[in-house]
Amino acid sequence: MSLQVFMLPDLGEGLVEAELVTWLVGVGDSVHVDQPIAEVETAKSVVEVPSPFEGTVATLHGAEGDTLEVGRPLISVALPGGAVPAAEAQAPSPDDAAAAAPVPARGSGNVLIGYGTSGHGGPGRTRPSRRSHLPGATAAPAAAPAPVRRAHLVVSPLVRKMAHDSGLSLADIRGSGADGLILRRDVEAALAPAAVPAAAPAASLAAPESAATALDAADTAVDARTGLRVLSRTPLTGVKKAAAIALARSRREIPEATVWVDVDATALVELRESLKAKDGSAPGILAFVARFVTAGLARFPQLNTQLVSADGTETVVEFDGINLGFAAQTDRGLVVPVLRNAQGRSARALDHAIRGLAKTAREGKAGPAELSGGTFTVNNYGVFGVDGSAAIINHPEAAMLGLGRIVDKPWVVDGELCVRKMTELTLAFDHRVCDGAVAAGFLRFVADAMENPAAALADL
Repeated sequence: MSLQVFMLPDLGEGLVEAELVTWLVGVGDSVHVDQPIAEVETAKSVVEVPSPFEGTVATLHGAEGDTLEVGRPLISVALPGGAVPAAEAQAPSPDDAAAAAPVPARGSGNVLIGYGTSGHGGPGRTRPSRRSHLPGATAAPAAAPAPVRRAHLVVSPLVRKMAHDSGLSLADIRGSGADGLILRRDVEAALAPAAVPAAAPAASLAAPESAATALDAADTAVDARTGLRVLSRTPLTGVKKAAAIALARSRREIPEATVWVDVDATALVELRESLKAKDGSAPGILAFVARFVTAGLARFPQLNTQLVSADGTETVVEFDGINLGFAAQTDRGLVVPVLRNAQGRSARALDHAIRGLAKTAREGKAGPAELSGGTFTVNNYGVFGVDGSAAIINHPEAAMLGLGRIVDKPWVVDGELCVRKMTELTLAFDHRVCDGAVAAGFLRFVADAMENPAAALADL
């Protein structure tokens, strides 16, 4: 019997590893071509990996929570025609598995993450019990395959991971969404009864620990620096790990400078309210700002560049187009969805695109194509109720514009003190690609457009 070893495929965008979030199959299960077999979390998104083979699962090369490298074994599948030998069901060493030459796939073989597959080669996904999701578990004989189970109604990988990390079975959770769809609030509701035990011992109340965060006795020693007992250790993975690396690199490599200005956004707020009263809808403030930003970058293209260092030579690369990123906070951490070729779009078109990208990112469905390739980033931290921020540039871009909250403040207009809708714009820029005059000119352009939006939009 032939055993086919499927390696974790090339994830694209320079990604070299992924965290195994959830196995969707178990040892002994029958799989068909293009059937999702696992969910992995990369630095970009949580995605499903489809199988290029048809047969019976022989080995799962890793446990949920493990970090796997691209090109290393993910799963071994036995061709139809016989039971999986017990010896083959045991997980080989990575070197032994990597040395096995995989047989060409019987199906599409389109397993690159973010590129989809050519279609489903069989019935819908089956989700076996997690008890069988352990590498090296004894395989079920082919004559008695695992029964087909109805897939749990969970769309969001984040909801599925939340249930998994909390030790909950999706089968025990009642979904409140359409057709029984399990939502995040359903998982939280399932956790609520167990949050405070009815008769918890005093020691437990004094030092609560969950299965996901509890440490071994050897790890609960007192921290040498602080003198405090360590409660948990949480390694950075996925998006948070990627963000930490990128932010550290930005601070290390980019000599950034910052300029800021107070902006009277009263006219912009009034314009949006009038459009909403007239048409029933209006672009969001961020969409208007994005429109002014793209126009400003056309006048100050130095901020829409990238500085590349190679062989001792530094080169400023200017782009024909604007890929506009938007910093967004999600359950997985900070991500930056990118709207490609944003130049020339109207405020309404930008608003529609921004909302769609934000929704995709929040659901954890944004892939490398949506989360990379930016040339300039807008960070609307005002939604968190703050006025300003010393933002870190999204490496390898040259600048980032920050938008603070819009709040009523006293302001002098035509020599008279009055209450206006005020906000603060902050621009962090790479001082290697432009000087302060360029940065100030761009920032002033955006500020002037926000203060007189009707005139600005008429000229754009």
